[in-house]
Amino acid sequence: MSEPMIRKQIYLSRRQNQTLKRLAQQRGISEAEVIRQALERESALSVPAMHDSRKALVKIFAYVESLRTRPEFMQGKPYKFNRDDLYEERESRGMKSKGK
Repeated sequence: MSEPMIRKQIYLSRRQNQTLKRLAQQRGISEAEVIRQALERESALSVPAMHDSRKALVKIFAYVESLRTRPEFMQGKPYKFNRDDLYEERESRGMKSKGK
C-alpha cells in the first residue's frame, strides 16, 4: 500500500516552473512526481542518517522550551500576519530587486 500524500503549496520562479513542466513532459510523469523524485535524491545526498531520532527530538524540544524564557523573545505582543500583506511584501521585494 502506498504512503498517504500530504498537500503542499510552493512558489517557483518562472524559470523553475518552465523547467518543472519540461521535465515532467519529457519523463511522462506529473510535476508533483518530478518534485518528489528531486526531494528523494536531495535527501539521500545531503541528510545524514539519524541514529537516535528520539534523543534528537528531546534536544530540540528542550532548546525550543528554553527560548520561551529568554527576555529578548518576551517583549511586545505576538506578531499577527495577514496572508495578503505577506504576498504584497514578497512581490514588492521582487520588483525592487529587478529594478522596477
